Amino acid sequence: MKFTFAYTGIRTQDLDRSVSFYTDVLGLELLDRTEIPQNKGEFASVGNDAKGQIEINWYADDSPVAGPYGEGEELDHLAFYVEDFEAARKHLEDKGYPLALGPIESKNSIWAYVKDPDGIYVEFFASKHAE
Repeated sequence: MKFTFAYTGIRTQDLDRSVSFYTDVLGLELLDRTEIPQNKGEFASVGNDAKGQIEINWYADDSPVAGPYGEGEELDHLAFYVEDFEAARKHLEDKGYPLALGPIESKNSIWAYVKDPDGIYVEFFASKHAE
C-alpha cells in the first residue's frame, strides 16, 4: 500500500479573503471552487506547478463540521520557496503583509514569516548562494 501526499487543508472564516491572499499576493492559481451542501461549506483549491496544493475550507456556523477555531485545527505553517528573498519581502509588505517573524539566517538559507488573513504563519525562504 502506497500513500501519495496530495494537499494540505486549512480552515478560513472568509473564503474570498483567503483565496485573494493565496492568488493575488502569493501568485498561486485558483484550481477549483466548490460548494458542499452536505457540510454547509465551500472549498477552493489553489496551487502552482509544484506537486502540492492548499485546500481552503469555509463552513457555515451551523455546519456539522465547523467546530470552534483553535481546538485541534492548528497548523504550524506553510512554506514557499522564492528565488529573491528581498524582492519577496518587499512584495509582501507592499501588499499589506509585514513580517511577523524574521528574517532568520542559517548557513544555507534565509527565511521569514508573514501571517495570512486567518493568522496562519506563511514562511518564505531562499537559498543562500555560495560566494
